[in-house]
Amino acid sequence: MTNRIDRRRFIQTGAAAAGGMSLAAGTGRAEMTSNGKAWHEAARNVPIVEDADVVVCGGGPAGIAAAIAAARCGARTRLIEVNGCLGGMWTAGLLSWILDSDNKSGIMREILQRLEKHNAVARYGGSVGYDVEAMKLLLETMCVEAGVHVRLHTRIVAAGVHEGRLAIAVTESKSGRQAWRAKVFVDCTGDGDLAALAGCTFAEGRPGTGAVQPMSMMALLTGLVPAEVARFVRGLAEPLGENNPKARLLEEMQRAGVAPSYTQPTLFCIKDDLFCLATNHQYGVKANDAEGTTRATLCARAEIHTLVDALVRLGGCWKNMHIIATPEHIGVREARRIRGLYEVSADDLINGARHADAVCRVTFPVDVHSTDPTKDKGITREGVRARPYDIPYRSLIPVDVKGLLLAGRCISGDFVAHSSYRVTGNAAPMGEAAGTAAAMAAQSNRAPEHVPWDEISEAMKKHNSML
Repeated sequence: MTNRIDRRRFIQTGAAAAGGMSLAAGTGRAEMTSNGKAWHEAARNVPIVEDADVVVCGGGPAGIAAAIAAARCGARTRLIEVNGCLGGMWTAGLLSWILDSDNKSGIMREILQRLEKHNAVARYGGSVGYDVEAMKLLLETMCVEAGVHVRLHTRIVAAGVHEGRLAIAVTESKSGRQAWRAKVFVDCTGDGDLAALAGCTFAEGRPGTGAVQPMSMMALLTGLVPAEVARFVRGLAEPLGENNPKARLLEEMQRAGVAPSYTQPTLFCIKDDLFCLATNHQYGVKANDAEGTTRATLCARAEIHTLVDALVRLGGCWKNMHIIATPEHIGVREARRIRGLYEVSADDLINGARHADAVCRVTFPVDVHSTDPTKDKGITREGVRARPYDIPYRSLIPVDVKGLLLAGRCISGDFVAHSSYRVTGNAAPMGEAAGTAAAMAAQSNRAPEHVPWDEISEAMKKHNSML
């Protein structure tokens, strides 16, 4: 399913504010229509509060890497994030687990090394568990050290495009409606919000139906003794020769008289008696549907408490377990996939594609969480076996709008490929590449697609060698 948001639904002209560029309408004198079904806002000038070289929208794993990389290249860099902390799903989403990070260098490796110095990570195979609070502080520290200008509690709501080039991002916050001008923008919103508002074409969900993978909510737990629950814990069970801890955890929940909406519930040990739990699916919810996402959030949180309470009533190794926290933001697996100069496809996974402009190499398998709970409530087989493959720089460049780069799960790819590359161990190197490219493009007055990959790669190597 391919779509393009009609910018006319979101934007009106604010010539005085933007020199003829289109900008979102603001508030002012308003009138109700005759049928009472619409509220017409008067056009107004939106103040441009800052000029930057690079504006990064979204402060999740891709966004923080993009902003740090751009700032380290000497670009005046602004990072805009809707939550009250940096890290996105790493922090506001309490993800607690980073997949496919082992073979990554650069900023991803630096983050893990710095967390290790604070005893805030646990490694299991190719995955890494981490302390969420330590991650929050570290990401803020790294952004400040790099000279990134951070704005939290601020949402992207519109885009100003002039002669096919993105020139303005419009936000709403407690400071009101504001515009931010930059030479280059990086969309790291995960959902592709900025790109869609700017008029980029995109796809959503399964081809033909648009069905999306379910949302999930994590939970942080304590009160468990690792040795006592090891057979139920991913990463602790396998070294003991206990395979399939997910199935045993499901059986334990069923023994407690409850049935999770995700039939492969997973318990991870982060460190000591700090655990995280992934045990629910919220089906059929689009990330751009606030009402649906609200219902999913309420339902997921209630389900987590129901499941945990049931296990506690079983007693034994579960008797002292309790929930420390559930997240501010429910986990979103997929939303828009923006059409780029190159689309990462299932064929790339099957063939183990190699590219001269490789941003990173993905080693994570196809991981499609069921889009139809009437058939399955776990992971569905898609008939694709992935070999390690490359994400090319071209898939970070949208075809419709200039002056814009993508990083994270909103890059250009098909449904099956997206289920593999979307994990956060890949988002960070995508962000680092996009941020470096954005800085170089801004500083040399070139479009991102005109900056040779060799130059971008050399710049990343140079900055990483200085760490």
